[in-house]
Amino acid sequence: MTTLVTGAAGFIGFHVCCALLARGDAVVGIDNVNDYYDVALKKARLAELADEPNFRFLEMDIVDAGTLPQRLGTATKIRRVVHLAAQAGVRYSLTNPMAYVHSNLTGHVAMLEFCRHSDAMEHLVYASSSSVYGGNDSLPFRVEDRVDHPVSLYAATKKADELMSHTYSHLYGMPQTGLRFFTVYGPWGRPDMAIWIFSDAIIGGRPIPVFNQGDMKRDFTYIDDIVAGVLATLDHPAQTQNGGAPHKVYNIGNSRSEELMRLIGLLEQAIGCKAEIRFEPMQPGDVKETYADISAIERDVGYAPTTSIDVGVPKFVEWFRAYRGL
Repeated sequence: MTTLVTGAAGFIGFHVCCALLARGDAVVGIDNVNDYYDVALKKARLAELADEPNFRFLEMDIVDAGTLPQRLGTATKIRRVVHLAAQAGVRYSLTNPMAYVHSNLTGHVAMLEFCRHSDAMEHLVYASSSSVYGGNDSLPFRVEDRVDHPVSLYAATKKADELMSHTYSHLYGMPQTGLRFFTVYGPWGRPDMAIWIFSDAIIGGRPIPVFNQGDMKRDFTYIDDIVAGVLATLDHPAQTQNGGAPHKVYNIGNSRSEELMRLIGLLEQAIGCKAEIRFEPMQPGDVKETYADISAIERDVGYAPTTSIDVGVPKFVEWFRAYRGL
């Protein structure tokens, strides 16, 4: 069984590769290793995979997915795809919109076309985002909720990905599952995420920026729980029901909405130092609260997150200190 993982040098992609390899799957990883954040971190993740005999890495842009059959050769049959490559970040989309059009729209269609023309394809699992809920004030967020009012371009591209995937499933019978990730954190995380930014600043004795005067809540989800959900959905391809398309969308979160100030308190405890807080107004494109209703993914694939932020935050800090030599 060979699985293609796009965004293999990324945070979630790296951990998914590790989990697939640990259970005996062969993995082909692709990534363009761009400089949206520190390339050294991406290369360090790839270095952790370098000695795995069942792992093969191709540095390439997902927009060029049409060249994959030639690059892989006839001996490699991709049966499943975990498509995680994307331009991430809400705030970055305000200043670099074309990066999102390239990766999240053109790149997503390129992967759909690759899968459509692959005779061996069994299932495509792709990354959506909790950002699609936009300014929805009905909590918890349910997959049945309307998501027609995104408040960032990033969110709009992720909603567009869901629509395009549904269309391909309808037209070509391609089993697909979209996963709306809720604030993923943990070892090997991204430097543009709050938990990394806060940890780095607290340890360095610098103030941390806290938006909306700290009146924010997030459904923080530990990476191990995310990976368990990705593999569970990968192993349960979406089925056609009542003549519809074989396409499902799930929330994948911890199903607990935690106050941002509580997260900061846990970081202070784990680091052993008080944070100097600089309160700032709400940022454009941001939302006040997220909270995942995970009943659908619980019912269909048995997803059950187990890691609270009380456990996950100290694990992140321990890894962060070791990685940074602090």
